[in-house]
Amino acid sequence: MPGPPGPPGSLSWPGSLAARVTYLLEPKNWLIVTVVGVGAHADGLAGAGWGLLAAFFAAVLPTVFISYGIRRGRWEDRNVGDRRPRLAVLAFITASVATGLILLAVLGAPALLTGYLAFMLASVAVLAAITLVWKISIHCAVAAGSVTVLALVYGPLVFGGYLLVGLLGWSRVAVRDHTVLQVVGGSVLGAAAAFLAYAAIVA
Repeated sequence: MPGPPGPPGSLSWPGSLAARVTYLLEPKNWLIVTVVGVGAHADGLAGAGWGLLAAFFAAVLPTVFISYGIRRGRWEDRNVGDRRPRLAVLAFITASVATGLILLAVLGAPALLTGYLAFMLASVAVLAAITLVWKISIHCAVAAGSVTVLALVYGPLVFGGYLLVGLLGWSRVAVRDHTVLQVVGGSVLGAAAAFLAYAAIVA
């Protein structure tokens, strides 16, 4: 797992403001907060523990895989911009989340948390399919989906988190990893999918 960011100007800390925003608001961080938050809402402290276990499969293992790919020279950075390696990363994430989902279901984790992981698994498959033809922003899809789910769980004040989604979208365009349309498409898809998934889970 990547170590903590170094001081500005070091190799581990992006130089520009936009790159730093991308670094701090990457999918891993959104997913950790979301699965722990969903778990805690479902079953208090015990649910937060289930959320940490889910975070291991949904965020930590994929981050380790991405970092390994960087060290091996398979992709340049944590954003994995090229299509073919991005599909490889999505395939690994799919396998990791599926493993976590099966484990949590067998061990008796809260239904809301396992339902969220199932939604995440479906979302990764959809994003992978879109990536075959168009470079949709996965960063923004994850961020918008996370804000939507947490707002539905904890209340409308959390919708203020969309300001961070907007900031992230700006950064993805500013570092030239995405177009405005790709950022908007990812954000809308992530939010809509999260809303529909939550409605299905609690129905």
